[in-house]
Amino acid sequence: MKTNLQFDFIINKENNTVNVTREFAAQLSLVWDAWTKPEILDLWWAPKPYKTQTKSMDFREGGSWFYGMVAPDGLIHWCRNDYKKIDVLKSFSGLDAFCDENGAINTDFPRTVWNNTFTENGETTTVTIVAQYEKLADLEQIIAMGFQEGFTMALGNLDEYLNEVTK
Repeated sequence: MKTNLQFDFIINKENNTVNVTREFAAQLSLVWDAWTKPEILDLWWAPKPYKTQTKSMDFREGGSWFYGMVAPDGLIHWCRNDYKKIDVLKSFSGLDAFCDENGAINTDFPRTVWNNTFTENGETTTVTIVAQYEKLADLEQIIAMGFQEGFTMALGNLDEYLNEVTK
């Protein structure tokens, strides 16, 4: 099994994007499921010690994923991802936002346009992520909130999950 898996995290302030390329030691179908099935997303999406709790998910174009990131003290930070385009086992995009417990968007925080592309490379799968922001201030706000550290931890959680299911 390959141990030196690719992981690039590039903040591009000229384009207001975060570009992540992450390779996983698992087949495409397993990695795709981990990103598109709520019972698996709940196992890895939030950085520890937070937990993800899906309230609802409708993975289809026009559907959404409504979830909370639950802090150790029980405080829930609600989020919603509205799916825009899905090409099964290849890519999907969506518009993510912080929201309240009813799904109403919190305009105090920027929204993120996610474009995720999946490529199988034999025994590994590469996920290429472009997170796009409307303006530089939005990108800087998300980075200041700890996005790089939190997302890096979450992707590490996904590695742990994939290692368990591929044993």
